Amino acid sequence: MPPTTRRGFFAGTGGLLAAGLATASAAEPAAAAARGPLNFVLILADDLGWGEIGCYGQRKIVTPNIDRLAARGVRFTDAYAGSSLCAPSRCALMTGLHSGHGTVRENPEGGPQRSLGAADLTFAEIARLAGYRTACIGKWGFGPEEPGQVSHPNARGFDEFFGYITHAHAHQYWPAYLWHNQEKVTFGRAQYAPDVLRDRAVEFIEESAGHPFLLHFATNLPHSPSEIPGDAGRYAHEPWTRSNRRHAAQVTRMDAHVADIVRALEEAGVADRTVVLFTADNGPHHEKGVTPEVFNSNGPFRGVKRQLYEGGIRVPMVAWAPFLSPKVVHDPVALWDILPTVAEIARVPVPAGLDGRSFLGLLTGGNHKRHDHLVWNRPRKMQAVRRGHWKMIRFAPEIAGAGPEGRVELYDLRDDRGERHDVSVTHPDRVIELNDLLDASIGPDPRLPYGLTAYEEGAEVEVTLMNGSARPWRDVRLSLDAGGRRSTRKGGRAEVLEPGESLTATFTLTGESEEGPLAGRARFTVDGRTVRFHAKAGGRPAGDGGHPPAAGGFAL
Repeated sequence: MPPTTRRGFFAGTGGLLAAGLATASAAEPAAAAARGPLNFVLILADDLGWGEIGCYGQRKIVTPNIDRLAARGVRFTDAYAGSSLCAPSRCALMTGLHSGHGTVRENPEGGPQRSLGAADLTFAEIARLAGYRTACIGKWGFGPEEPGQVSHPNARGFDEFFGYITHAHAHQYWPAYLWHNQEKVTFGRAQYAPDVLRDRAVEFIEESAGHPFLLHFATNLPHSPSEIPGDAGRYAHEPWTRSNRRHAAQVTRMDAHVADIVRALEEAGVADRTVVLFTADNGPHHEKGVTPEVFNSNGPFRGVKRQLYEGGIRVPMVAWAPFLSPKVVHDPVALWDILPTVAEIARVPVPAGLDGRSFLGLLTGGNHKRHDHLVWNRPRKMQAVRRGHWKMIRFAPEIAGAGPEGRVELYDLRDDRGERHDVSVTHPDRVIELNDLLDASIGPDPRLPYGLTAYEEGAEVEVTLMNGSARPWRDVRLSLDAGGRRSTRKGGRAEVLEPGESLTATFTLTGESEEGPLAGRARFTVDGRTVRFHAKAGGRPAGDGGHPPAAGGFAL
C-alpha cells in the first residue's frame, strides 16, 4: 500500500466526505450551477474489472476511497465500456459513438490502428467551445507518437496534455520520457509515472480553480505489467503470486490517487461545483501472471478483457458531487454517453447523430431517456448487442470453434447474468431480431459537422459555425476577438441556422497592433436559451483522418 501522500484526502478528518457533508442535504444541482458552470473530472482506470472495487463486492483488494465516493454518490450497476479493448473503448468515450460507428474500432494488434481525425468531435472540444479549460493527463492511446498531427490531444480539444500518446509507451511505468503537449519531457526511467501524472492532475486543478475546467485523468493503473514502487505493501505477505500481489497494490494505489484528486478539488474551493466520474475502459486483464480468478475481478460475470461477455465490457462507474443524493442506478449506460453528458453539463446543444445520450438526469433525479439497445463491434472477430434483458454475441468464422458460418449465443440477463446458458436455439425469433439490429447498427459515422472554427490566413480570419445538433439555432451572430486589432466583417448573421447548415463570416484585419490572440465567437439561442461558443484562431489542419467506410457484418 503506498504511503499517505500530502493529498491523502480520506486519511484525515477535514475533507468534505470525512466530515459527512456530501449528503442529500448539501446544495442542490441547480444551486451549484447558479454559482457558475459545473466543472467535470473524469477518472479512467486502465483494465479494471467490475468486481475489483470494494463497493462492487471486492473482498481482497482495499479501495476505501472509491467506496466512500460510491456510498455518498451514484453507483451504476450496469455501466458498460466502449469495447473490451483499450483503443475502441476510448474512442467511444471521446466521441459519443459506439464501436460500430466510431473511427477507431480495434487495437493495433487486431488490425490497422486508426487515429482520431479532424472530423472527430471529442467531449473536450465540446467543453472548450463553452469556454472550459481542458486537460488530458495520462494515457491518450491514439497514434502516431509525434507532434502536430490531427490525432494529438492538443488537436482534439485538450488545452493541455501530459502523459503517453501510444498504447505501447503507456506500458512503461518507469518511462524515459513523457509528452507535455508537443514536446517530450525526459524522466530517465527514474520516476514512477502514475505518481507523476497524479501530481500534474492536482496542479491543473489548483491552476484552474478560477475558471470552469474539464480534467480527464487517464491513469495507466492497473494495466500490466504489475509494477509498483517498493514491495507490494499490505499485500506483501499474501499467499498469491508476485504479479497478483503487485496488481492488488496497483489498484489500491489508484484508489489513493482518486482521493488525492478529490482532496485537491476541496482545497481549491471548487468541490461543491464539480462532478467527479470514476470508471474504467474495459474488463480485467490476465496478462503477465495476473490471475483475475484470485480476486473475482469480474464479479458474477463471465469473461475478461478482449471478450464481449459481460466480464469484458461491464465496468465500475461511480459519480460523486456534494450536491448528488446517494443512490444506486440500474439503468444501462455506456462510455459513449459521456460526451452528451458533458454537453449538458456545459450547457451547449448536444450534437446530433450520436449513439450516446446524457445520463445527467440519472445523477440529479431529472429526466432520462433509456437506450433502446447497446452495441459492441470487434471487426472480423465478434459483435454484441443488448436490448432490454436480452444479450446476443455474434462470433465471426475466424474465431476458433465458431465454424465456417460463425455462430451466435443468446442470453437472458434477467435470469442469467453470468451468461452460462445459451438460449439461441429456443428463441430463434429473438436471434433474428438482434441479428438485424446488429447489421443496422454497424456502418459509417452518422454525425453532422458541429462546432466553431476560426482559421487565420494572412490578414483574414474565417469564422464558421456549424449546427450539428438536432435543433435550429436562432438569432445567430458571429464575431471576432481581434486582440486589439481593428477588423471589418463580411457575413456572419442569420435569423435561423437549421441542423446541418453552417454560417461563415470573413474578418479582414487592419492596423499593426497585436495585443492578444485572435478568437472567433458565436452567439445564438436554442429553445430560448442563449449559447456562446468561442474558438482560438489558427492555421488550417494539414489533413483529416476522415470517417470509416460503411461496414456491416464483420467487415472493418
